[in-house]
Amino acid sequence: MKWASISFVGFVIISFLILVSLKWVNPSITAFTLQEDWKELGVERYSLKENWVDYEEIPQNIKWAVVASEDQKYWQHPGIDLVAIAEAYQEMEEGERVRGASTITQQVAKNLFLSSDKNYFRKGIEAGLALTIDALWGKERVLEMYLNIVEFGPGVYGIGKASNHFFNKDAKYLKDEESARMAAVLPNPKRMRVEPASPYVQKRKDWILRNMMNLSGIAYYNYPEPEVVKDSVQTDSMFIFDIPFINRVEISGIGLSLSDARAVDKANKDSSKTDSVMSRDLRF
Repeated sequence: MKWASISFVGFVIISFLILVSLKWVNPSITAFTLQEDWKELGVERYSLKENWVDYEEIPQNIKWAVVASEDQKYWQHPGIDLVAIAEAYQEMEEGERVRGASTITQQVAKNLFLSSDKNYFRKGIEAGLALTIDALWGKERVLEMYLNIVEFGPGVYGIGKASNHFFNKDAKYLKDEESARMAAVLPNPKRMRVEPASPYVQKRKDWILRNMMNLSGIAYYNYPEPEVVKDSVQTDSMFIFDIPFINRVEISGIGLSLSDARAVDKANKDSSKTDSVMSRDLRF
């Protein structure tokens, strides 16, 4: 019993030290890449470090795209979204389709350390890890980690690898539409495809582009007219943000006025560029 207690304490200490080190150290593998059947994919296993993109080099549009797609309350919650969890539990009790309640931070915890099995025990560990990771790393490091380890397609992990694989370009050159399309497949990258994109992926891309503007205040390139799109995988806040642009978008106390957004949109049109213009730093 004594040795079991010592072993457990040692395991907790080592795990904590690993979490702390990952604030600065980029991992070469994750639990998900270890579980991947590379032979079946016909792809040689590679190190995530080979294609790592530092936070400062990741374009604004892909940062906004994944937040719009996966976790619109990312900058407000402490790693888990208690409201989304409560709503998902209520839907399960009522026999309705359960919405995805996992935050970006929870996905980082799962991808780094856990399996894809769905059970309450694993979800409990995931939530605990997410709270710890959010407190230790900070939001920017969590988002950098997420974008560099998440799967965008079978055997395609990380934004650096994915941008070259799908669009034959470095991540920093991604256009708004390309970033939104990549974010659109995140709920199920094994089944949904970035290229060629199905009609469903195209509709999710359009929804993401609209929410990128609503969340950031930036008029992203070629964002479509509002259209209600039912998302069977991730529908959190789907209809909250499908509204006309309001005078001010507040993100953790940092806002952008309507006149500023219009100025950005005018600059885009005048310069005839397809990439969005970021006139000021909102959060990223």
